[in-house]
Amino acid sequence: MQVTKEKDRLVVPNRPVIPFIEGDGIGKEITPHVRRIVDAAVDRSYSGKRKITWQEVLAGEKAFNEVGTWLPVETLEAFRTHLIGIKGPLTTPVGEGIRSLNVALRQELDLYVCLRPVRWFKGVATPLLHPDKVRVAIFRENTEDIYAGIEWAAGTPELKKVLTFLREEMSVTKIRFPETSSLGVKPVSVEGTERLVRAAIQYALQHRLPSVTLVHKGNIMKFTEGGFKKWGYALAEREFPDHTFTEHTFNRVKEERGLEAAVEAYNRAVTSGKVFIKDVIADAFLQNTLLKPEEYSVIATLNLNGDYISDQLAAMVGGIGIAPGANINYQTGHAIFEATHGTAPDIVGAGKANPCSMLLSGVMMLEYMGWEEAGGRITASLESLFSQGYATADLARFMEEGKELSTSEFSSKVIENL
Repeated sequence: MQVTKEKDRLVVPNRPVIPFIEGDGIGKEITPHVRRIVDAAVDRSYSGKRKITWQEVLAGEKAFNEVGTWLPVETLEAFRTHLIGIKGPLTTPVGEGIRSLNVALRQELDLYVCLRPVRWFKGVATPLLHPDKVRVAIFRENTEDIYAGIEWAAGTPELKKVLTFLREEMSVTKIRFPETSSLGVKPVSVEGTERLVRAAIQYALQHRLPSVTLVHKGNIMKFTEGGFKKWGYALAEREFPDHTFTEHTFNRVKEERGLEAAVEAYNRAVTSGKVFIKDVIADAFLQNTLLKPEEYSVIATLNLNGDYISDQLAAMVGGIGIAPGANINYQTGHAIFEATHGTAPDIVGAGKANPCSMLLSGVMMLEYMGWEEAGGRITASLESLFSQGYATADLARFMEEGKELSTSEFSSKVIENL
C-alpha cells in the first residue's frame, strides 16, 4: 500500500511499500543489514501488525550496468508514487562526468530540506572535550544556491555570451581574469528561503527547542545570503508572532527602551516557551560550534554553508559514519532518507563498513512515518552497544576499550539488543 498525504497529515498504512536504492560501493553491504534491523525493530514493536514491503529501485553504477542509465525514470516515479524512500551511498564524480545523483534526486522531487540531526553517543571517541553539548538539527536548503548547477566553463562560446552581457549590459568590471574564468550563478529566492525557515521553526516548536539560528554570509553576499537572513526574520515575525522572539525585536527594544528592557523582553519570551530566532555569519558560526555548541539547537542555512556545517558537526560527535540525513518536501510529503557518507571503495568487501549512518537515517524514516517506537528501539540499542565499546572498525579503533565487529556482527548485535 502507498503512503499518502492528506492536507497537513501523512497517512501511513500498516503495510507501506518503501522504495530503496542499494547504493554503490559499500552500499550493497550495509543496505541489507539496515533493512534487516528495521524489519526486526518494526516486528518487535508492533507484533506483526505493521510491516514494510521493500521495493528495490535502481540508481548509480548498478542502474548503469543493468539498464544503461544512471537514474532511471522508473526510480523517480517510484519515489513520487510512494512518497517515502531510503538510499545507500551513490557515486558522485568530481570535475566532470555525470551529474551528482544525490543532487538530481533532490532537484527532481523538490526535496527542499536536507535535515541533518547531530548528536553524540556515549562511548564514541571525538575530538571534543564535551561532545555531549552537541545536539543540533541542521536545516540545509536543498534546491538553490550554487547547487542549482548554473555554470559555464572557461573558454566556451556560452561563457563568452555571458561575459559580453555582464560587461556591456550590466557594466560588470570586477572579474579579474575574464578570459580564463569559469562563472556560476547563485540563485537564492524569497520562496526558497521562507519554506526552509518555516520548516525549521515548526521543527523547533514541535520538539520544544529553544532557538533557530540563521547561518549566512550576508556581510559579503548582501543580496543572496543577506536576503536569506532578511527574509528569514520577516517570515518568523509574520507567520509566528505568538511563538517566536527575534533578535531583530531584541535590538529594536534595546534602541527604543534600553538594554535592560530588551533583556527583560527576551527573558519573558523564552520563559513562556517562545523560540528565539537569531543569526550568525557562517565563519563565526563554525568557530562558535567548537567553543560553545550548547548555544545552538536548530540551524537554518543555505545549501553550500549547510554542506560544510553538516560535516563539521558530524566530526565533532565522532564522524560522518554516525550522521544520518533526510531530504524532505514537507508540503508534498516526499522524503528520501540516506547514508550521508560516500561509497568507500577502499573497504568494499572487507566487512568493515559502518551501517550506522544509513541505519540512523532509517530511524528518521520511522519517526517521519509516525512509527516512533520502532525507531526508539534502534536508537536505544546503538546507545547500549556504543557505551560498551562495540562498533565497526572506523569507530572501535578510537574507543578506549573498543571491541571491533564486522558489519554483519555489529548488525546482529544491534538486533539482539533491540
